[in-house]
Amino acid sequence: MKRIEKAKYVMDKLEELYPEVPIPLDHQDAYTLTIAVLLSAQCTDVRVNQITPLLFYKADNPADMVKLSIEEIKEIIRPCGLSPAKSKAIWNLSRILLEEHNGAVPNNFKDLEALPGVGHKTASVVMSQAFGYPAFPVDTHIHRLMYRWGLTTGKNVEQTEKDAKKLFPKDKWNKLHLQIIFYGREYSPARGFRLENSPIDQYIGVKSRLPK
Repeated sequence: MKRIEKAKYVMDKLEELYPEVPIPLDHQDAYTLTIAVLLSAQCTDVRVNQITPLLFYKADNPADMVKLSIEEIKEIIRPCGLSPAKSKAIWNLSRILLEEHNGAVPNNFKDLEALPGVGHKTASVVMSQAFGYPAFPVDTHIHRLMYRWGLTTGKNVEQTEKDAKKLFPKDKWNKLHLQIIFYGREYSPARGFRLENSPIDQYIGVKSRLPK
């Protein structure tokens, strides 16, 4: 089966399974989404959603966040892991937003990716989900499944993103990347994968090895 045929089947099946896809990370605006995505690095969305209510109760905007000490932030977010680095990034990110962006999260990739703790994937999530800009954030679920389904060479997440953008219509990107994440969690996990549980894998065939 050609890639384009696989891609169409994947889109159709995901739309059937997930006609509505909520953003997994709880947030109120672009700022709280940025912080939540930053916290989600090497941490589950469930855990992040347990931690952010306390953090955002104390500070849900840059001005209030910089009033906290880095140590205070670190103690709150400790259960998310990597708290020393993440707390510094959150505090400095907030300071830069105040000093350089009038307290607002910038709506372009260049300025977003210049912020502490914000890489391309985080910027892509913010651009797509906060600002509605077409983007295709690639996390480990998407990287793994795109390779498993033969839709990418799987060399790295950058290549996977390029392949996804070539295969899927631009107006589908923002919803589709979430649909793939939901599918991966429910039907095609990295551990305990069973072919009989995954309708997409059954239909299009799978690669036996995982991406590097």
